[in-house]
Amino acid sequence: MEPILVYGFPLGSSMGLVAALEWLGKPYRLCRVDMLGEMREPSYARLNARHETPILVTDDGRVVTETMAIAHWFAARDTERRISFDPRSADSDRMIQLMAFINTGFTAAFSPLWAAFEMDPSDPVLQNALRRFGQEAVTARHDKLEAMLGDSPYLLGNRPTLADGVFVGVARWLDFHEVAPASRWPRIEALRRRLEADPAVRFASALEEGEVAAGSGAFQGHVPLAEVIDRFGRR
Repeated sequence: MEPILVYGFPLGSSMGLVAALEWLGKPYRLCRVDMLGEMREPSYARLNARHETPILVTDDGRVVTETMAIAHWFAARDTERRISFDPRSADSDRMIQLMAFINTGFTAAFSPLWAAFEMDPSDPVLQNALRRFGQEAVTARHDKLEAMLGDSPYLLGNRPTLADGVFVGVARWLDFHEVAPASRWPRIEALRRRLEADPAVRFASALEEGEVAAGSGAFQGHVPLAEVIDRFGRR
């Protein structure tokens, strides 16, 4: 069977993994999940007890969670090296380094902002403190990433890789939370704009919004969440 990527909306970090599947070009299916509703239901714990996305159901029916583990699965099957590199190469080491930074400190810096946004019932004093802390953390991590980037069009050279996929799903949170103008970090902004214009990213973004879009032909359709849970969830 084709692998199934469970991805979340709205503004899920997993959008970039959908784009990566498009770049990879091998048949796959998707399962679109409302992170503010369906993902919080008790039945979702059969797929991921932490109630998070993304989730990958592999082609042999195993459930894999966590972005880095899923990216590793993609890379291991990227025999044509469309989105990765020879695992023994310096480029591969650099790609993993960048993915690890983006998936940990860079992404986690937004956590206080999301906590303030989702707080129910609201607590204005705590929310304001979280926003201040989150804005400082996000700014600092953007400063670090800006210093890490070179002059290449993408994170590693002249084509998008898994690192770009991990990045693009999270990068737009800067605008959503109104932390600072994107122009403050010109290299990051240029990378974002280049990726956001990429056909695979535009396709993934359209699907996330619930639109019908034309991709590369690798996408084989959506699978309902209830079916994924019934077939592959833990009993």
